[in-house]
Amino acid sequence: MKQTFPDGFYWGAATASYQVEGGIENTDWAEAAREGRVPECGIACDHYHHYQEDFALAESLGHTAHRFSVEWARIEPREGEFDPAAIEHYRQVLTELRSRNLRPFITLWHFTLPDWFAKRGGFECTDAPQLFARYCAYVVGELHDLCEEFSTMNEPNVFASNGWLRGTWPPFKRFTLTDRVSITNSGRQYEAAPERGLRPLLLYFRVLRHLAQAHNEAYRVIKVVAPAVSVSVVKHVIVFDANWNPFNKIKAWIANYYWTKKFMQRTYRSCDSIGLNYYFYTQFGDKRTWKKTDMDWNFAPGHIYDALRMLQPYGKPLFVSEAGLADADDSDRAEYITAQVKAVHQAIADGIEVQGHMYWSLLDNYEWALGFDKRFGLIAVDFQTQKRTVRPSAYVYKKICESNAVVE
Repeated sequence: MKQTFPDGFYWGAATASYQVEGGIENTDWAEAAREGRVPECGIACDHYHHYQEDFALAESLGHTAHRFSVEWARIEPREGEFDPAAIEHYRQVLTELRSRNLRPFITLWHFTLPDWFAKRGGFECTDAPQLFARYCAYVVGELHDLCEEFSTMNEPNVFASNGWLRGTWPPFKRFTLTDRVSITNSGRQYEAAPERGLRPLLLYFRVLRHLAQAHNEAYRVIKVVAPAVSVSVVKHVIVFDANWNPFNKIKAWIANYYWTKKFMQRTYRSCDSIGLNYYFYTQFGDKRTWKKTDMDWNFAPGHIYDALRMLQPYGKPLFVSEAGLADADDSDRAEYITAQVKAVHQAIADGIEVQGHMYWSLLDNYEWALGFDKRFGLIAVDFQTQKRTVRPSAYVYKKICESNAVVE
């Protein structure tokens, strides 16, 4: 029996501004690179100038949607001063997407902070939610005639945990006991650099609280300037599971609560939909030997089903905003995508409202504190020549997109 997706289901891929655009030097990440604390991003994929070519490739691969972020530091380079030229660039990006029948999804903030905001304390500051909401209202007010889908922020828990627990991302604050709970591969070669102590744990919870407030306040002001747009938060869900051991089951419940449920309980009422980013499945008490991705993560695409199930209770339409794997030789990507898509189809069959699927990523890009070695792209990028090469797995995904069905 053919496993077909609902009519109107959209297919595509995702990118993020700092990771692909190039030439963004007024952020906390660019400053950290100048200090030698993270790899330099530099020109990256030069997507800022190559977006037409990149969207043409996406269209040729059967995509019908594309998620990207706008760069806060370009749009508000100085506190309270907005740059019309930056807005005009993103209007051109949106116009290009629409001309190719690629439904645009904008993420208003994807990790990098304008240097002025970072220097005043970023999301540690009590007025951060209001400053963030002001920025969001401005952008949506300028772009909503060309885009109907806006996510306020990407992966708030990842941002907070890497910045204030692990200390591998700006502002490089590390909770002393983090080694006991570290899960993600986010730049281990930099883990000796951060400020260590107990206080970062308190700051971590403060930042998460402010991020939730920032989303809620942004939702409120966006609905004032553009009531008809759909506003979401993009939530990274780690699926924590457990074997038979009751103690491990309690650990999994606690981990799922603090990583996913607590933030969503604070924000879901201010969501019209919810975006899911999925990469991790981990089981307490697991004795299996897992096949690994190039990020040393468990090869577990089918468990995206569990991640979708975790978001279902909030009663909002869901979309897969990011999911994929690092696979430099492209030996496993087609298998991964096929299994992932099959699991999404099963979720829909079981009554979970999923509206679309966007693979991470359209292009090879800057993988934060790991630099350019990890290759997630459907399209390979030679960072010296800027040549784009479509990987074979992208054509497997193309068959799925064009048939709107699981393709074995």
